[in-house]
Amino acid sequence: MIDYEPIIGMEVHVELQTESKMFCGCRVEFGGEPNTRCCPVCLGLPGSLPVVNRRAVELMTKTALALNCTIAPRCIFHRKNYYYPDLPKNYQISQYDNPLGVFGYVELASGKKIAIRRVHMEEDTGKLIHVEGNRSYVDYNRSGVPLMEIVTLNPPPEGLDQIESAEEAREYLQRLRQILLYLGVSDVKMEEGSMRCEPNVSIRPKGQIEFGTKTEIKNLNSFRAVYLGVDYEIKRQERVLREGGKVIQETRRWDDARGVTVPMRSKEFEQEYRYFPEPDLVPIEFDEQWIEKLRAEIPELPLAKIRRFVSDYGIPQADAEVLADTPELASFYDSVARCAKDPKAVANWMTGEFLRLVNSTGTPIAETKLTPAHICGMLDLIDAGTINRNIAKAVFEEMFNTGRSAEEIVKSRDLEQVTDTSVIERAVDAVIGANPKEVERYKAGEERLLGWFVGQVMRETKGKANPAMVNEMLKRKLAG
Repeated sequence: MIDYEPIIGMEVHVELQTESKMFCGCRVEFGGEPNTRCCPVCLGLPGSLPVVNRRAVELMTKTALALNCTIAPRCIFHRKNYYYPDLPKNYQISQYDNPLGVFGYVELASGKKIAIRRVHMEEDTGKLIHVEGNRSYVDYNRSGVPLMEIVTLNPPPEGLDQIESAEEAREYLQRLRQILLYLGVSDVKMEEGSMRCEPNVSIRPKGQIEFGTKTEIKNLNSFRAVYLGVDYEIKRQERVLREGGKVIQETRRWDDARGVTVPMRSKEFEQEYRYFPEPDLVPIEFDEQWIEKLRAEIPELPLAKIRRFVSDYGIPQADAEVLADTPELASFYDSVARCAKDPKAVANWMTGEFLRLVNSTGTPIAETKLTPAHICGMLDLIDAGTINRNIAKAVFEEMFNTGRSAEEIVKSRDLEQVTDTSVIERAVDAVIGANPKEVERYKAGEERLLGWFVGQVMRETKGKANPAMVNEMLKRKLAG
């Protein structure tokens, strides 16, 4: 049996967060009435001339820098000629042999650095709406939206790596999406098509230098689809070769309902696009000072933030991954951890109660009434023994809903923890006296009932008793 290994390339298209399109002044916005955000330029009408969107160039350059790319001192646009119904000009303004950024990488949690071949500028196409009766309508609102393409490099240069599994393909896309979120260059809403992925998959016998025939999976818009599509395609190609068949170079799509990739069309070759320099746009030359200014604007990126959270705050890697998922959540945790005595406790509350409430209420983190001072104040009350953890959960939720401080809530609702031994002893005696059968079972060896007794005492004291004191007193009295 021949052992095969996969080689996976990734082409990722990202729509940028600009107010206007790449080469005209039409507004950029998702959805809306079809064909209402178009003009002669983005429709490619005769006599219209494109003008480059400076903000789009800035965002793409910043991205290329964050992805460790070298910025070309001079780059030009090309016409990529092909016909699709959603491309009104019959060509796409893109970049070919002189892209904006080259030879970078995205680092994974494992330390692998996935090589990036290029980051280049282009414009998006329109959108086809398929209806029953074998008909399609075209919406050109998206045509001309600034689009950035990020392409990996296979084989990678020395010191860099390539994607070799479906899991690595998914993580690469997740890491890339995080970086783009932190940079603020795109909303990367995959469900809206502002980030789309097209994996190229091939397999070869282990030890063979030459690549196998690749297939492209078109327009995947979720991490799940990337993982499942790549995994399926690897297995499909291996099955074809083992049965004596031949893998065909083609474009396929992922059929989520059936869990398979299916053919769309034969894969185009580079020469079929007939690239030539765009005659209506002048070359772009980059000033070194301008590039350094953009480099200075790059914030601390996700993987660096995860590693800092682990080293500075002593929290587990898994918690750091969750807390660094978005810049808003990471910034919030950072602020609380700096004012709290125990950053680990903060991480527990943030990954638990905080995210539960954010998700259940649909409240954006930036709009929550909860502040870092609220959480630090609540943790101080726990440390002082004023409230226990069960009470703290109720306090936390009320802080989240109302914006009141923990101290104010505890005082107004009389939630201070009971530490008076005489009060706790009366509650313990009452529970033991009311449950003689359970007492006998405990004494007969069913020590797991201790937790049940603790729960009964906490109910008796309306959750306000000190759990540690209850536990110790129950053990002593039940053993007597």
